Amino acid sequence: MSDKLFRKDIEPCCSYCSHGSDIGGGDLVCVKKGIVRSDESCSKFSYDPFRRRPPEPKKLELKSLSEEDFVL
Repeated sequence: MSDKLFRKDIEPCCSYCSHGSDIGGGDLVCVKKGIVRSDESCSKFSYDPFRRRPPEPKKLELKSLSEEDFVL
C-alpha cells in the first residue's frame, strides 16, 4: 500500500503538491502560482505524499446478506 503513495510516477495535481495550502472551496494558495484550483497542475509540481487522501472505504451492504452468510 505505501508503495502506491510514495511512487515516483505520480500524476501532478495541485491538491497534493508541497507548494500549495488549502483555502477551501476546492482552491489552493500556491507559493509559485498564487490561487489555483486543486485539480490543476504546473511544471513546479513537487509531490508531498502526506497531502494525499485515501479513497473512502466502500459501505457494507447489510441488506444483501442473510444469516447463512455468517455461519461457519
